[in-house]
Amino acid sequence: MFFLLFFLSVTEVCDRPLVSSLPPSSFRSSSQLSTSHAPGFAKLNRRDGAGGWSPIISDRYQWLEVDLGERTKITAVATQGRYGSSDWLTSYLLMFSDTGHNWRQYRQEDSIGSFPGNSNADSVVHYKLQQPAIARFIRLIPLDWNPNGRIGLRLETYGCPYTSDVVSFDGGSSGLLYWLTSGLKRTSRDVVTLKFKALRNSGTLLQAEGQEGLSLSLELERGKLLLLLRKGRTSSTEPQRLVSLGSLLDDQHWHHVAVERRGSHLNLTVDKHTERYLFFCHTSSFSPLCMFPSQGNVTFSCAEPVSVAVTFTGPESFLQLPGTTMSSSGGVSIGFQFRTWNKKGLLLSFELPQQGGVAWLYLSEARLQLQIHKSGASLNDGQWHSVELNSRQGRLTITVDKEERDSSQASPSFPVTVENGSQKCRNLFSVFQGCMRLFTVDNQNLDLIKVQEKQLGNYSNLQIDICGIIDRCSPSPCEHGGPCSQSWTVFHCNCSDSGYSGATCHSSVYEQSCEAYKHNGNTSGHFYIDVDGSGPIKPQLVYCNMTEENTWMVIQHNNTELTRLRPFTGVNQYSIHFDYSSEEEQLLAVIKQSEHCEQELSYHCKMSRLLNTPEGSPLSWWFGGPGAGRVQTYWGGAQPGSQQCACGLQGDCVDLQHYCNCDADRMEWTEDSGLLTHKESLPVRSLVLGDIQRPGSEAVYRVGPLQCHGDRNFWNAAFFDKETSYLHFPTFHGELSADISFLFKTMASSGVFLENLGIKDFIRIELSSSTQVVFSFDVGNGPLEVRVESSFPLNDNRWHRVRAERNVKEASLRLDELPVATQEAPADGHFHLQLNSQLFIGGTASRQKGFRGCIRSLQLNGVTLDLEERAKITPGVQPGCPGHCSSYGSLCQNHGRCVERANGFHCDCNLSAYTGVFCQTEVSASFKSGTSVSYTFKEPYEMSRNSSALPSSIYSDMTLRGENVSLSFRTNQSPALLLYVSSYYREYLAVLINKHGEENTSNLFISFFQIDQNAREDFNLTSDGEFNAIKSLVLGRVHESDDLDADLSRLASLGFTGCLSVVHFNTISPLKEALLRPNSSPVIITGPLAQSNCGSAASANSYSAENTHHLSDQSGSVGSGVPLVNSIRIDSALIGGTKLLYLCIFFTGLYL
Repeated sequence: MFFLLFFLSVTEVCDRPLVSSLPPSSFRSSSQLSTSHAPGFAKLNRRDGAGGWSPIISDRYQWLEVDLGERTKITAVATQGRYGSSDWLTSYLLMFSDTGHNWRQYRQEDSIGSFPGNSNADSVVHYKLQQPAIARFIRLIPLDWNPNGRIGLRLETYGCPYTSDVVSFDGGSSGLLYWLTSGLKRTSRDVVTLKFKALRNSGTLLQAEGQEGLSLSLELERGKLLLLLRKGRTSSTEPQRLVSLGSLLDDQHWHHVAVERRGSHLNLTVDKHTERYLFFCHTSSFSPLCMFPSQGNVTFSCAEPVSVAVTFTGPESFLQLPGTTMSSSGGVSIGFQFRTWNKKGLLLSFELPQQGGVAWLYLSEARLQLQIHKSGASLNDGQWHSVELNSRQGRLTITVDKEERDSSQASPSFPVTVENGSQKCRNLFSVFQGCMRLFTVDNQNLDLIKVQEKQLGNYSNLQIDICGIIDRCSPSPCEHGGPCSQSWTVFHCNCSDSGYSGATCHSSVYEQSCEAYKHNGNTSGHFYIDVDGSGPIKPQLVYCNMTEENTWMVIQHNNTELTRLRPFTGVNQYSIHFDYSSEEEQLLAVIKQSEHCEQELSYHCKMSRLLNTPEGSPLSWWFGGPGAGRVQTYWGGAQPGSQQCACGLQGDCVDLQHYCNCDADRMEWTEDSGLLTHKESLPVRSLVLGDIQRPGSEAVYRVGPLQCHGDRNFWNAAFFDKETSYLHFPTFHGELSADISFLFKTMASSGVFLENLGIKDFIRIELSSSTQVVFSFDVGNGPLEVRVESSFPLNDNRWHRVRAERNVKEASLRLDELPVATQEAPADGHFHLQLNSQLFIGGTASRQKGFRGCIRSLQLNGVTLDLEERAKITPGVQPGCPGHCSSYGSLCQNHGRCVERANGFHCDCNLSAYTGVFCQTEVSASFKSGTSVSYTFKEPYEMSRNSSALPSSIYSDMTLRGENVSLSFRTNQSPALLLYVSSYYREYLAVLINKHGEENTSNLFISFFQIDQNAREDFNLTSDGEFNAIKSLVLGRVHESDDLDADLSRLASLGFTGCLSVVHFNTISPLKEALLRPNSSPVIITGPLAQSNCGSAASANSYSAENTHHLSDQSGSVGSGVPLVNSIRIDSALIGGTKLLYLCIFFTGLYL
């Protein structure tokens, strides 16, 4: 059954007093202390009687009710204590009703239910309702009162008359039709508004039928309002759900509905919430026919049935009703309806007189259970469910939702629990929180108003004549598609598959760019990127190519390979469309936030012209930019609008009369290739190639992936050099949900990062001490603080990350990677955060407690504030903030050197044997027996740490008193020479594997001079063991071995077969130079040498100890080392087990 209401809105001041002129008969109350304390004396500023209303007992079960005589628009309420007394309210609830039953609690901002009261007996507290209420009856329920007095009240309400027409449908077979005037001019905007209240949770409210079999309908389904589109005139056609909005709309209260069409958009509004749908059907598809509910007998009045509900609010709530008398059939029957969000709770218990026991009916996991037997399904969906129990001749019959199609019935046998002792209500199960109504015992309705008036039964902590159920998931507080579930008191968001985290799935779990992933220490790979953080754009999977110079974000499309075209008979043009792995808004956001973007566009041609001439119409073109893209008539490497290729810009085309190589129209293959770098023209959406139809024409095209580097947001920073300096921005709007993130570095021990004030509300994040960050705010119910304490100082001039979030459920604060600190929202709900001042960054409005240091990458609700642009025009604040190596320098590994950049840093790997973005990638090569890599040193070998005055002769007295050699290898060869260093003095240093014993060989991974996980060994050479005037270093086969002894010479001529990796000799990496810079380094390569990842297995063991061996010129003990004998001629050290690493240093004896 539906009631529809059509109202007339008259513009007038709606604030006249409504209560002061009413007779005493318009007032009712739960009780009165005496006749002079009667409710009729509760009029504002009156002194009649005892000066106001007071009940006989001051508790939360008391109420005062006013009948305004007719439905009225109520805009404000005012309260006052009882005159000349200590009796006044400090807080209260406000209820409204059209019938004097089925009360509805007025809530501020959907959640806060209580109103602030008085602080004395005479002052008036006036409260303007944020949304006017339409009702005839008002009921005020005291919550708290003066602890030194009792409940005392005088009140007034303000508003104006409310006029409306009403139509009622009882669910029969007729309806109300309305035809629009034929020839009515169509407009770009159509609006239908109405109010309705429903007694059932399903039915059709409104339907518009149009041409071509299309129809739009508003339908109520399980308490939710659906906007449906049907194609076809048969009722069996499955409708398309356009919008779903609202919940619990069958609560017998009026709900406002508006359907609005603006161009191609349809807006559905239910009460205060609106959903939008983009409607692609042509506006003329609907003929001017509207039909209000197609079922029901129509009356133009609103005779409403009265059903009194009770609300079980918590653990102390119960309702005790009188027992039944035995019927003639020797049994008992009980019926009621309930609704709840909880999965479990005790509904009912009653005695079984014949069996001498007690039956318990309860919910468990949203199933109805009687003892251990289950019946029903999904009973915690917030809908009304009817339950009937009948006990006849020792058997119980339970019926759930008897009038529904999916009703359940069970007749279980069960063991009876015999109760002894008190008749007081006991609960052995979980507490039920929800609503019940329509109680029947032996088919007789129970009057709950008598229960309320203490004439029948007993109760505790109940709200009678009201169903206080709230759908906390409508509209859903869960963002980014996170499913919402709820109990009676709280909601829960399941963020597991959303890509977001937090109580409302608000904060992204992914970084916003490849640049951010790099600074977390990640190397190249696939990553999810969320370009707007907590904003509406979904995460996208991209490839991050981390190079030493730039960090590239690579977005693929459906055809990045070279594609060959042959002549198409009868086809003048060939069109190719490119579909990207990212959605439109993701692409545009990536391009916008990147410093540079590019895309390769190449065309290989044979008798296939491209653009022809700048003066004529182009033969081929492409579309690029937002949406479907705009026509572009230039090619890769040229400028927009030039109708040229790269060779035309450079003046080196194969035919200087043309501006593209392909336009020369030659029989030989040629190409026009280059990069498109104009961001407004990216990405490439499609190609149109026009000269492919002639005999002999052939072409190959390629459109590369979109590649972007640089993150404008990540490095956007400002430096605050004074406590009084700050930046200001427009007011921050984060009424119900707000997230703030930024990085800071400072040497100060305290300071305010951010502050925004309102009249009473505020939000602030500050460094309260050198080890603590505080997030504080006030949304009208008192200040709330969330603190994170660090075990290390935060004023260390290193970057630290702060992430703060406030939503309807909790506030949270995270500092770096420390555990998240949270603070739950107040139990009575939440207020909107109402701010009105400017947003201050780096300081406060009072110019006190300002922040000194750098703030970077500041984002509010996913939007980056441009600190640098504002800093350029603000005294005391400088744009940018150098000095990133103090924070990120540790990412550079293996002797890589951190180099500062204006926006970030990079790792210089020139002094490292490794390469890669963090000098983390091993440089390895596979050696054959004939492979030789010879590195020639300068003449003389310059080593600044060993000499301050370099001699002019290569046979000078320059000596190297220490060598640092490291390498990794894998081989099955034994013995084998790994490294050989010679000098101009015919001295040499050799690292070799020496055969020892007959054990089988195995793969080894070493760094000189400790092998794998073996303990480090130190050796001392004699004091005059010096290595002079180094000439060359050889890896693999040694071709000049005349100066070696016979055994070593034979070994050197065999070469090395296996893998060498990360070879490092003092500051030189000979293998890296040979593989990566063979043309610019003093390296001679003979034999086969191929770069390989053969050394990667060694690098995979990231927990290996550093393996080094040092040769020292200091005599005596170093560690546990013992001087070696015969060190004048040859110094050597043996390290290892079954396979020994052998160091051999030969001196000529010139220094004897």
